[in-house]
Amino acid sequence: MSSPSPADEPLICSAKECRAAAVWALRWNNPRLHDADRRKTWLACDTHRGSLGDFLDARGFLREVARLSGSPTLEA
Repeated sequence: MSSPSPADEPLICSAKECRAAAVWALRWNNPRLHDADRRKTWLACDTHRGSLGDFLDARGFLREVARLSGSPTLEA
């Protein structure tokens, strides 16, 4: 029996100790470390979207917040 590939794993919120399904992508970069067009991504559930976004925004890192495509909470 083969093990599941990482693509088959559910996307999980990036908040510490949260195991909820991620429905948001918070795209950010640190302008002192990254090129202007580079984006890193944190994933967030509905509960942690605000706190993770506030953390990034307070540092001037947050560039975009978008719903994840294929999220289990999105309607078809």
